[in-house]
Amino acid sequence: MKRDADPAALPFFLPARPGQRFCLFHAPSTRPARGALLYVHPFAEEMNKTRHLAYLQARAFAARGYGVLQIDLYGCGDSSGDFGEARWAIWKEDLALACDWLAQQVAAPLGLWGLRLGALLALDFASETALPLERLILWQPVFKGRAYLNQFLRLRLASDILSDDPRAGSTTAALRRELDGATRIEVGGYEVAAELAAAIDGLDGALLAPRGPVHWFELAPAAGVPPAAAHQAQLWRDAGVALCLHAVPGAPFWASAEIVECPALLTATTALCAC
Repeated sequence: MKRDADPAALPFFLPARPGQRFCLFHAPSTRPARGALLYVHPFAEEMNKTRHLAYLQARAFAARGYGVLQIDLYGCGDSSGDFGEARWAIWKEDLALACDWLAQQVAAPLGLWGLRLGALLALDFASETALPLERLILWQPVFKGRAYLNQFLRLRLASDILSDDPRAGSTTAALRRELDGATRIEVGGYEVAAELAAAIDGLDGALLAPRGPVHWFELAPAAGVPPAAAHQAQLWRDAGVALCLHAVPGAPFWASAEIVECPALLTATTALCAC
């Protein structure tokens, strides 16, 4: 993918274990900075489908005084490793490393911004870290890891049918049995390790009540908050989470066949800079 030529966005490789991580740093336009944000990208092909939109939002944050770091997690994008080597624990180590780097560059309150499964990863990391996080920004967060993995495996079922693969007619349960008996499984051109799948399976974001303020952005084709999101939001509020749930009109850009933008989401998220 050709990267946008922007002198204000600094590409670099961050030394890590194992290998290195590709990063893009958006320096804040103001001194002192108003805040710092670490972006946590989504899973597999959703990362590629949403990279441009995340870049646009990072630029909008930077223009309003926030330092933003985008990091390709281990096995993803331009970072070291193959996707089949990725592990949830390594990804959380990547976030800790990125937070440390960002804190050294931007002397301002730190926050996390995650999309889809990246939002669940951000929630999991936030539940364990001792770092003081000023806020969490969640774009269309995934809560049930097992349900998400089932949805991901269905991509393999659809691909088998379209290609007249003799495996066509299999079920998600069959693919799970295949994964149980192997070290990894291939879905949509991505090899997923059984260890990574098990980690995702065991996560329930509903049980990870964040300590700091949360801004949750949920896309809805019609006005109003979807019932499932409203229910989860109430559970968090009952648990004492300082939550703002924003319903934004738009289609699922992370699953689109084309690279698309979501202007309403950009506008609503950028408005947080006035908070």
